[in-house]
Amino acid sequence: MRLLGVGRGAWAGAWAGACAVALVVGALGVPAVAAGAGGAAGVGEGPGDAAAGAVGSGVGGVDGVVRGVGWAVKGTGKDSRFRGLAAVSRSTAWVAGSKGTVLRTVDGGRSWRDVSPPGAVAEGLELRDIEAFDARRAVALSIGEGEASRVLRTDDGGATWSEAFRNPDPRAFYDCLTFFDSRHGLAMSDPVDGKFRILSTGDGGRSWEVLPASGMPDALPGEAGFAASGQCLVSAGSRDVWLATGGGAVSRVLHSGDRGRTWKVAESVIPAGDPARGVFALAFRDRTTGLAVGGDYRAGQASPRAAAVSSDAGRTWRPATTPPPGYRSGAAWHPYGRGVALAVGPTGTDVTVDGGRTWRALDAGSFDTVDCAGDGGCWAAGEKGRVGRLERS
Repeated sequence: MRLLGVGRGAWAGAWAGACAVALVVGALGVPAVAAGAGGAAGVGEGPGDAAAGAVGSGVGGVDGVVRGVGWAVKGTGKDSRFRGLAAVSRSTAWVAGSKGTVLRTVDGGRSWRDVSPPGAVAEGLELRDIEAFDARRAVALSIGEGEASRVLRTDDGGATWSEAFRNPDPRAFYDCLTFFDSRHGLAMSDPVDGKFRILSTGDGGRSWEVLPASGMPDALPGEAGFAASGQCLVSAGSRDVWLATGGGAVSRVLHSGDRGRTWKVAESVIPAGDPARGVFALAFRDRTTGLAVGGDYRAGQASPRAAAVSSDAGRTWRPATTPPPGYRSGAAWHPYGRGVALAVGPTGTDVTVDGGRTWRALDAGSFDTVDCAGDGGCWAAGEKGRVGRLERS
């Protein structure tokens, strides 16, 4: 979407809750016991990862239970803005961002290897999404009009990259991608000829094809996706995928149960009606239970009703009783505790322990995106090379 300086247009029960958060605290040092809730995840490589870095400044917590839990900032040595993030495990994560930059860690963030695609660096591509299957295989998306939208992939930890797709249509602008498993994935573009465009792969991102538009509902005037966190297109399980929108008269969530062939649309309760407002990120714990976060990304603008929840695969949405206090661009479920999730934005991180109904402040630092791996490793990334891992002090 014409977002954040890149694109088109003129705008550039209390006890139960305590127990759930206690699970988060305990999980920070517990081996993997659960699979991730969606998308592609693999087994990390590399040495063990004791706590490293300075813990982010906690500014509250849920009834004091999460006191001492926050983001341990991991120095990357870069000043890129990382809106693409793939958490593989507590030890392994990938980030992708501005200036064509891609970094990878296999030691919990103690060190980062610059594995940026040379061509992306030379052209200064905006890499806004990355999906990783393990420490060696990853697929990255660059955004922009026409040929600026590309898909790149690596099978050797970023030592070499191949260009799998270059958008030939000057009307298309790709925002996000997601994978159901290590072979099947989708990417989405802002509307072309009045409908969102869907790109599909069945071979791990090596080749892509545009899906027929016949099963896609008409887009609203001004409607598009937000390339803010790599979470405007998310999947859960083997066939279900959701697409988040904004910019139109209302913000909407589109759902497909057949890997993007046909879609149904529902209005969310997050305010839109302006190119800067709408749903910026989705997170589905399974094929029925989802979160939506967003608001107005402009600094100083109010973002009421910045979070919503769904329990019916996105057919209906309910506003959070106590939403985050401002715009949030990323969200992720924690694999321990069914109601525990995180939301991040430039003004802080919030946590919910009741499935998204109420949110409380966890940390005041700025992040754009967040992702949790199946072993409980949660990572966040954002501006000025900032990357953090959720840890206890």
